[in-house]
Amino acid sequence: MFDLKKLDKTWTLFLDRDGVINQEKQDGYINFWEEFAFYPGVPEAVGLLSKIFGHIIVITNQRGIAKSETKKEHLENIHSRMIAALEKAGGKIDRLYYCPDLDDSSANRKPNPGMGLRAATDFPFIDLSRSVMVGNNLSDMQFGRNLGSQTVFLTTTHPDTNVTDSRIDAIFDSLLSFALALPA
Repeated sequence: MFDLKKLDKTWTLFLDRDGVINQEKQDGYINFWEEFAFYPGVPEAVGLLSKIFGHIIVITNQRGIAKSETKKEHLENIHSRMIAALEKAGGKIDRLYYCPDLDDSSANRKPNPGMGLRAATDFPFIDLSRSVMVGNNLSDMQFGRNLGSQTVFLTTTHPDTNVTDSRIDAIFDSLLSFALALPA
């Protein structure tokens, strides 16, 4: 595990959405706000993490748009309401990037680093070597590696994942347990 004590306001936190912030929908996409459900403790966790990290960026694949299962305006409504709820709980999300592309070779589709590189361009003070990617899939861990980030794997949806995988630097059972493990 990497040294959690070194994390401070000079670090950036990248968060996956589904399976990290909210519960994934089995066999489908979250298409409406009414289907969106935070994992227990996530608003509190983001509030705690906002006090530690200089920036928090959400990075999420959303191919439901390209499949015409999710409307872009509905996704944007979900994201604006999610961010408002997190802010109400004392957290902040500096930016949210999503990739609607179907093609896995898209530069912006995780595990490819495009969305993270866009964040570093949009926020030139982001030092990718001082960043952490939190996700619930090995593709999130590969995204982190592709950026040069430290990685945190959450066992929320894939507890059977090989946690000795070299792309995983730390493991927690939830975003809240990660947040509570950090120095206040």
